[in-house]
Formats: sequence, structure tokens, C-alpha cells
Amino acid sequence: MNLLSSTSIFSFFTLISRILGYVRDILIAVFLGASIYADAFFIAFRLPNTFRRLFAEGTFNAAFIPSYAAVKIESKSKGKKFADDVLSSLLLILLFIVTIVEIFTPYLIYIIAPGFIENQVKFDLAVELTRITFPFLLFVSLSSFFAGILNSNNKFAAAAAAPIILNIILISSLIISYYFELDFSKQLSYGVTLAGLIQLLFLVYVTLKYYKPDLVLNLKLSSKVKFFFRKLLPSILSSGVTQINILVGTIIASFQSGAVSYLYYADRVYQINLAIAGIAVGTVSLPVLSKAFKTKNLKKISNIQNKSFELSLLLSVPASFGLILASEEIVNALFGYGSFSKDDVVLTAKALKYFGFGVPAFALVKILSNFYFARDNTKTPFYISMFIVILNILISVSLFSKIGFIIIPIATSISTWIGVFIYLYLLNLKKALLLKNQLIFNFIKILVSTILMSLVLSFALDSYANYLEYFYKYKALYLISIVSFVGILYLLSCYLLGILKLKNYKTN
Repeated sequence: MNLLSSTSIFSFFTLISRILGYVRDILIAVFLGASIYADAFFIAFRLPNTFRRLFAEGTFNAAFIPSYAAVKIESKSKGKKFADDVLSSLLLILLFIVTIVEIFTPYLIYIIAPGFIENQVKFDLAVELTRITFPFLLFVSLSSFFAGILNSNNKFAAAAAAPIILNIILISSLIISYYFELDFSKQLSYGVTLAGLIQLLFLVYVTLKYYKPDLVLNLKLSSKVKFFFRKLLPSILSSGVTQINILVGTIIASFQSGAVSYLYYADRVYQINLAIAGIAVGTVSLPVLSKAFKTKNLKKISNIQNKSFELSLLLSVPASFGLILASEEIVNALFGYGSFSKDDVVLTAKALKYFGFGVPAFALVKILSNFYFARDNTKTPFYISMFIVILNILISVSLFSKIGFIIIPIATSISTWIGVFIYLYLLNLKKALLLKNQLIFNFIKILVSTILMSLVLSFALDSYANYLEYFYKYKALYLISIVSFVGILYLLSCYLLGILKLKNYKTN
């Protein structure tokens, strides 16, 4: 398998999904802006969407693939039985969770949006919308199971393409609501749940070629299935530390009007790079890394570690510089229309800029945690993740009253960078980090290419400043042209420096 080509396939569909996601969010910004309706919908969508990211974007895979791969090595029939038991148990657990949340939704809103209590209309709306959207959790979590089956067979396209369905349906919901003068927030919420169901049916259909499920409601689980579920919770918390930090930030931000929306829009922008540099690379590398550990192939382990680390840096470092330099222009071009005011642009851009500092860390945490997951070790990433989350909370809470919501992206970035250095220290201490000196030289080349790109980007932003202003009609086209040009320049520079060649990323 070639890490670069597989990542490219995964990234292509992810990119399509994210572009459609931006179209969706642009329409939300136009129709809802940063109003109480937007805040209520984002809270309602935040929880199931956080679970989507936790489960679907690599976390479930982190626990499932190593276990599934180990059982399949013994025999295909045992692998089938293991998958059936996991699916059946997962279905029962999810049905229980969804039922409980539907009953006790008001209490959940008290927890995840305590600031809404001061506005009864906003609070009641958040409760109503959460009840509509929460079944999405059931469908998307089951979807992640079938995506795990596909990924374990080195089939990444369908799993990466599935989220496209969500964005198509939500865009359709907004357009229908506009033409028929329906409630935007409610139609969006119904669209979320419908999209989850269709996404699940799509993945089930694709997976049938490799796995045909047999649901067996057996309360007596095998030791291997029990071991998997013991790994799952720590895996969720470890692999999804960035999403947990954002959820924590949303809770704190609920005390400031409009802040929930600002964080949501900023989060949406940098997530596209995280999806490629962290999730795509991590998802693609985990199956081969797990198999390499099972066969104790140290040469292959070292090769995968180095290439996944390098590829993650190659994709995240230039994105970080780009977000820092062009945060306001990006937010303005994407969301600066309709109900989304110039002040909203400025405040969202400030959040995005500070998230930008943390982008390489967000990606590397996913890569470094894989080095443990492939060994069936979920405890160490769990402890590190808990430290990151607690540190984030302490920084955010202690300074929120003085700085406001902007402390949330600052705290998220700082705490995650500290987490990266802890990972590196512990892996090196246990001699489990098999990185080569060549990685340092390649990182220097990445920095050189990034600095060149940044200089050109700064010049272009300054030269076309009048065409990127809030009021200018075609600002998005100018920004796309600039980003495309500097992106191609960066990739060309990397190629000429010898770090973007297909043969360099073979894992065998």
C-alpha cells in the first residue's frame, strides 16, 4: 500500500464533503447569521456532530481495526463472529443512550449550554432541536462500524464519501426552507437525522461485499469483544481530544452572546485541514501499522511512523501559516454575507487565527496516538488526553472573564501542543518512536516551502486587499484564486525539494 495515494483518495472525498460543508455553512450564515436560532441549532447539532467526529473520523477505527485485524489473522470465521458481536452490542448501547437523552434533553442542555438558561426562548429551542437531531448519533455511530470494516480491508473511498450525503441533504433543507418559508433551524435539524439514516444505508450496501452482518442479541460476550469495548471509551476520549476541547469550549462560550456561532464557524474552517492532515493520514496508516505490530516488523513500523508523521506535517504546517495570515479574508469570503455582519467576521476570524496556531498539533495528536492504538494500548493516550482537556478547561475558565470567548481557541491550541510534546517524550522514553534523521531534514524542507508560500500569500493579500473587503461582491473568487496559486506553489516547491514523490510513501 502507498500511504500518499491512499491518503489522496481519502482526502479527495473528504475535500468534496468539506467544500459542500462550507456551502452549507455559508447558507446558514446568510439565513441565520449569529442569531439565537443559529446558536440553538449549533448546540443541538454540536453533540451528535461531536459524536460523528469522535466515531466516524478515526476514533472507532483506533479501537476496532487492531482488534478486528488480530482476530482475522486467526481465521475469517472468527473475524466475522467478532464483528457480529460488536455490531449487536453497539446497537443495544446506542439505542439505550438515544432513549435516555431524548427523555432527559433539558438536563443535557443545562450541561452543554448553561449560558442559555438566561434566555428561555433560546433554551427551549435548543431542547426541541436537540431532540430532533440526536437520533443522528445512532445512525452515524453504526455507520462508523461499517466504515471500520471497509478501512480494515484498505477500502477508504466509500467511508470518506459518506459525509457528503449529510451536506447535500442539509443544503437541500435550507433551499427548501427558503422557497417554502419554513423554519430554517427545524428543517436543518430534521435534515441531520435523515442524512444519518441515508448515510448508514449507503455504507451497509457498500460493505456487503466484504461483510454480511448477522445480528445476534447475545448478552454473553467473548473475552475479545469485552476487551474491545474496554478499549473503546478511552479510545474515544484520546483520539477525539480536539473535538472534546471544542465541546468544552462551546459550553464555556454559551455565556457570551454569539460566541457559540463564532466558534462553530471558525471550527468549520480549520477542520478541513485536520480532516486531511490528521484524520485521513491516521485512518489510512492505522490498518497497516496494526498489522506491522502484529507481525513485529520493526522496519515496516519505522517506515510507517516516519511517513505518516512527515505527511501530516507536510499538510498541516502550510495550513497553519495560511490560517494565521489570512483568517479575516477567509472568514469574510466564506461567511461574510446576509445576516453575518462585519463584526461577526472580525470576531470569527480572531478565533480562527488562534485555532490556526494549533492545527499541526491537532493533526499530530491523532498520528501519535495511533502509535499506541496499533499496540492495543489505549490507556496512555487516554491519560494524555485527559491532561490536555483538564489543562484546556483550567486556562479557559480562569481567563474567560478577562479575555472573553477568544481564550477558548488559545487554550485549545496551547494545551494540544503540550500534549504533542508529552507524546513525543513518552514514546522516546519507551524507545517506541522509531523516527529517522531524514525526517528532520524533510521538516526543514517543509518549513522552507511554507515560508516561501507565506511570503507570496502576504504579498497577494496586500495587493488585492480592495477586492477582499467585506462589501466586495466577488471576494470569494479572488481568495480562491490566491489560495489555489500559493497552494500549487507550495506543492511544486515540495516536489522540487524531493519530499512529494509517490515512491517515498510506500509502506512495504
